[in-house]
Amino acid sequence: MKSLVLIILLVNSLLSFDYKLHPKEVSKDIYCFFGLAQVMDKRNNGNMSNSCFVNMGTSYLVIDSGPTFQYASQAYAQMKKINNLPLSYVINTHIHDDHWLGNDFYKQQGAKIIGPSNFKNLPKAKMTRMQRRISAEAFKGTRQAYPSIFVDDNKTLQIDGKKVLIKSVNHKAHTADDLFVYIPSKKVVFAGDLVFNARLPSLRDGNINGWLTALQELRKMDVKYIIGGHGESIDKRSIDFTYDYLSKLKHSLVKLLDEGVDIGDAVNKVKMQEYKDVPFYDSIHRQNVESAYRTLEWEDE
Repeated sequence: MKSLVLIILLVNSLLSFDYKLHPKEVSKDIYCFFGLAQVMDKRNNGNMSNSCFVNMGTSYLVIDSGPTFQYASQAYAQMKKINNLPLSYVINTHIHDDHWLGNDFYKQQGAKIIGPSNFKNLPKAKMTRMQRRISAEAFKGTRQAYPSIFVDDNKTLQIDGKKVLIKSVNHKAHTADDLFVYIPSKKVVFAGDLVFNARLPSLRDGNINGWLTALQELRKMDVKYIIGGHGESIDKRSIDFTYDYLSKLKHSLVKLLDEGVDIGDAVNKVKMQEYKDVPFYDSIHRQNVESAYRTLEWEDE
């Protein structure tokens, strides 16, 4: 019987994808797995966003569970080598699937899953974006597990005597419903995809004005670390890349709108060449110009 179990485990391990995950220590008790500045595909199998663990004393708090069941399983296995702790909560910062498709693994470990309220109305997809783009080998075992606890405005957790503040942006920013997570005792805020660095941010589901307002709020916080959803910058200056890009984009478009330039010409005029060597420029920048133009045109009326 034991031999059969070992054979089954060996077969499953051979059929799985090895993400080769290594946690990086941000500060005492905070570790992150930083994703690659790449589009999700069958080479990286969705390893493109950040997933972080906080040792709260007797349990781990996880910020964003990653792109697949296997990713989450492998991340937790690495963390258990540092401290063999159970999981208390997983917080999903928003509904993009590279940040939460690992939920089901953590749910099976007994963790409570928390997310923004728009998960309530998110239909279960027959095939997620992640599933379409990565290998079947890497996606194996992944199921859509939504949060069971929702944040409509603010929520405060007490974990091992430490306060964890979860705040909804309460307006459209990167998405229609973004959360950030503030742990005062550790001087850290986990900003999700409100903060990008090392690659261009995407306005596909967002609002440029709302996003800039959210970043201004984050800048005022008394923290040492601001950890975004993409990129390895972790100090307060980690905001600067996203803020500067969106500010320059808005400034250029407001000028063109004042001149009566239509959207087709604006997309061709606002090139922002200083970002041309930044990953995702070719695939996202023109789309960002169009999205921001429509927002600014509508909100200006």
